[in-house]
Amino acid sequence: MADLTVDVVVIGGGATGAGIARDAAMRGLSVALVDRADLAQGTTARYHGLLHSGGRYVVSDPESARECAEENRIVTRIHANAVEQTGGLFVVTPDDSEEYADGFLAAAARARVPAEEITVAQALAREPRLNPGTKRAFAVLDGTVDGWAMVWGAAGSAREYGAHLLPYHEVVAVHRADDRVVGVTVRDVKASGSKRIDCRFVMNAGGPWAGRIAAMAGCHDVEVVPGRGIMIAMNHRLVNMVVNRCIKPADGDILVPVHTVAIIGTTDVRADDPDKLAIPRAEVQQMLDAGEALVPGFRQARAVHAWAGARPLVKDTRVAASDTRHMSRGMSVLDHAERDHLAGMLTITGGKLTTYRLMAERIVDLMCEQLGEERPCRTADEAVPAARGARTYTVTHRLADRERDRRDDQIICECELMSRRMFLDLLADDPDACLDDLRRRLRLGMGPCQGGFCSSRAAGLLCASGARSSVEATAELRGFLKHRWIGLWPILAGAQLRQAALDEWIARGTFDVDHAPGAADPVEQYPVGTEIDDRDRARAAAAAHEQEVLA
Repeated sequence: MADLTVDVVVIGGGATGAGIARDAAMRGLSVALVDRADLAQGTTARYHGLLHSGGRYVVSDPESARECAEENRIVTRIHANAVEQTGGLFVVTPDDSEEYADGFLAAAARARVPAEEITVAQALAREPRLNPGTKRAFAVLDGTVDGWAMVWGAAGSAREYGAHLLPYHEVVAVHRADDRVVGVTVRDVKASGSKRIDCRFVMNAGGPWAGRIAAMAGCHDVEVVPGRGIMIAMNHRLVNMVVNRCIKPADGDILVPVHTVAIIGTTDVRADDPDKLAIPRAEVQQMLDAGEALVPGFRQARAVHAWAGARPLVKDTRVAASDTRHMSRGMSVLDHAERDHLAGMLTITGGKLTTYRLMAERIVDLMCEQLGEERPCRTADEAVPAARGARTYTVTHRLADRERDRRDDQIICECELMSRRMFLDLLADDPDACLDDLRRRLRLGMGPCQGGFCSSRAAGLLCASGARSSVEATAELRGFLKHRWIGLWPILAGAQLRQAALDEWIARGTFDVDHAPGAADPVEQYPVGTEIDDRDRARAAAAAHEQEVLA
């Protein structure tokens, strides 16, 4: 007997899955959205924050470029609270040929991507840190988007229309009745136990994990190639516009200002397992070198965090199996009725965060067609609840809020200006959220100290509010710091090494978190990322210390 019966089960709580849940719910269908972790914890959480103008793809993929240009305008309107309209530049550095730039404007015009060439003097006036040897510059409508705010905005809209949101519910079985999918069984990761959810349709939006999900339904050989890319956040906004190299897409060719930091990215290497993504030191150095070409002196800025994400790329027979850089970024919908003679399931892969809404529209259109129901899409016409009445944000948006309440509300995270009330209000709304969940939605520990100061305050609030016992709060603090460390060890050098040492002394010297009473670290709540053990920590620290001494 089913614990829940809905029209549609959406598997995968990233941008695409949340978009599908919102779209289907707005069309009047009953929906359950499930994910084995928190919403927006997988690929969506591990990217560089770019809201594409389409400029990046005008030569290599004009159709994707046009989609990006159109969706950029829609996302800016329906997710205003999550978008900063920074504008963007494509620049020809002293190391670049002008051949690609010669065809850039014509390609942009064909793809209907707004772009104009400006003088180098104008570009330097807008971005004074740009390489003074820049040869040419083009202005585009790039922006930045907070992926977590966008996904939770879409999820909030879906919930408003009646959808069931079930993060930390892992699909362990997809049920068939002959040649049709009829439901799934999910395991409650936090509370244990399982639920049976019956449905008329399953939407597989599992990103780089989509092949595994399809296999549960007996649909094998769904080949989604995880394209691993690393990114590095620098400790302040080195630029206030998105800056791209005007070359064929390559590693480290984009610098994106996101909130209080600037992010350089990205590499593109095939990964074997999207759950275990390496952050090689050689690639870190490659990114820092690439930043230097765009902004001289880039290496003198402090790198505060590195991470890796896995793009869900569609296997492309036109290129080598290992060549993820040149695989298509376009969306792909697999119709399992046609491919595997299994009705009631569709799989979607590829695409970009910027086009998440369009991806959802297309796959829900196909589902409605297969169900024989006419239900028009309305997602482009209505802002999500969090964005209603909102304007696009600026980097100082939280400063204005804190100016108003600074006398009445304690600041918990100085780097990101997160207040006590913000933390407690979200905890009251989602009492089962762990510190890492709260980090994604509040930016706790996302600034230069990487949680060195604010994480212990937040753990104290977990305890003082009654949401956790002291033992549970200590365990969450250990888990939070452990997973912050993953992004710190590859960049230990200079000022960042000194900051990491200070954070270690606070956590281990002052709080002795390794030996404080507490339950086992809740690592099952952090299933996505790079694994690191104490030996890796010791080796990384020793190597960084040697580098510091030699410098």
